[in-house]
Amino acid sequence: MSAPALPRAHGETALSATIRQDAEDFRVDELDAFAPSGSGEHLLLTIEKRGMNTAFVARLLAQWAGVDERAVGFAGLKDRHALTTQRFTVQLPGREDPDIAALEAMGEGADQGLRVLATSRHARKLPRGALAGNRFALTLRNVAGDRAAIETRLRTIAADGVPNYFGEQRFGHGGGNVDKALAFFAAPRRRLGREQRALLLSSARSALFNQVLAARVTAGTWATGCEGEVWMLDGSRSVFGPEPWSETLAARVAAHDIHPTGPLWGRGEIRAVGAAREIELAALADARALALREGLERAGLAQERRATRLLPGALAWTWQGEAVLQVAFALPPGCYATAVLAELGLIANAAAPRPPSPEATG
Repeated sequence: MSAPALPRAHGETALSATIRQDAEDFRVDELDAFAPSGSGEHLLLTIEKRGMNTAFVARLLAQWAGVDERAVGFAGLKDRHALTTQRFTVQLPGREDPDIAALEAMGEGADQGLRVLATSRHARKLPRGALAGNRFALTLRNVAGDRAAIETRLRTIAADGVPNYFGEQRFGHGGGNVDKALAFFAAPRRRLGREQRALLLSSARSALFNQVLAARVTAGTWATGCEGEVWMLDGSRSVFGPEPWSETLAARVAAHDIHPTGPLWGRGEIRAVGAAREIELAALADARALALREGLERAGLAQERRATRLLPGALAWTWQGEAVLQVAFALPPGCYATAVLAELGLIANAAAPRPPSPEATG
């Protein structure tokens, strides 16, 4: 289910606008989860990049350092059509640091470039997910809509959050990754590289989660929960429940201490029971969803959960002209700025018409 087809939680669109007229219109900065150790065989680099996705920079780093790409680590994937800051590690056992100026020169191009903002030695390769989140500063141009209504919607998003949908970039150009996953499930002996296989499995899981979350938004239970719910603690991936509904649970939900969850599909029983289980199974009863479910189970993935509510941190906005609005906020790892923008309204991508990267910008 692509973003335009997914139901909004807060009513009709408040605005229309364009984004990514320039790379600087989509600014993303990783929030570090740890400080460098200061010693070790890995070089930890903080890089600001423009017009390059994460995989491209990883290949550039491997070429620069004369190492295999597997010696390069990064915590999260960042899009090409953006100005982003993120950390990488390069394994250099027994070697001096290569020349930083040479790396920056390798990255020079007509619409791209990179700067190394900081370096340090570190004891370990940077693993996926080793970040506290991402901070976004997004500039919307050609904004059309009533300013009072737009600001009311922004306050609603800040107070109540948004549905925690996976973004369109998770599914590849035209959502094609899900069709590729179905083809792979239909011919399981077909060989795929590890990264490609992981991408297709992730796309399939994400599509099923979005389908359940869309049903929860329509039912009005995406933020409040319902009987038989499995809950996730805010700021973590720890889950508990189901347990009987109580005033204590209701207070914790209202205080944003806990959030309802939906399934990331895999082997095993759905943890939710009662009304929550019924809505999940009903949302995934069509033939396409059943094929995706069966394929994920055969692939060996286990049932997991993801919060259905996403609360942007420190949401703020400024008007930079009559029709230019900058919106800034922080999100946890694995969450999408597009989920926040979708609740504002219809926002067209003004970037060059190239097939989008399957990467998450967050």
